[in-house]
Amino acid sequence: MMTKKPALLTEEGLEKLQAELERLSTTGREDVADRLQRAFEDGQDDDFVDNAELEAARNAQSFLEGRIQEIEEILKNYQIIDDNGGPHDYVRVGDWVTISEVGYDEDEKYHLVGAAEADPTEGRISNESPLGEALLGAKVGDIVRIKAPRGITEFRVVSIG
Repeated sequence: MMTKKPALLTEEGLEKLQAELERLSTTGREDVADRLQRAFEDGQDDDFVDNAELEAARNAQSFLEGRIQEIEEILKNYQIIDDNGGPHDYVRVGDWVTISEVGYDEDEKYHLVGAAEADPTEGRISNESPLGEALLGAKVGDIVRIKAPRGITEFRVVSIG
């Protein structure tokens, strides 16, 4: 039997997932149940010929239950990213990393996290993403290369921490 590797989480990420699970399991389920009940009652007048709202409510319920199951699986097997705060000279999961694309002057700052809490729109990239993988183990001044749709893209590590 193959054991699934644990999801890497920050303390903050763990708290967010626990709160999301609580919210989805309580008010989320109640809201979907209300929506299903309303759609069911509205549909009785139409003999269920074409009840788009009932179908949408069922889809919402399916999505909600899928997300609950996904979070429960993560919480069964996770590992907190060790952030001992000590100085180190190479990129690890849990670090904030400032990089700049070679040939450009603009810096970008990312928090390298596990896949379960990655959100590029908030600057959190997964250690399993092409950029995240390339950054792991890199030192300040190193150039990392990733294969992008437009070809190989190079980034310089500006700072760690």
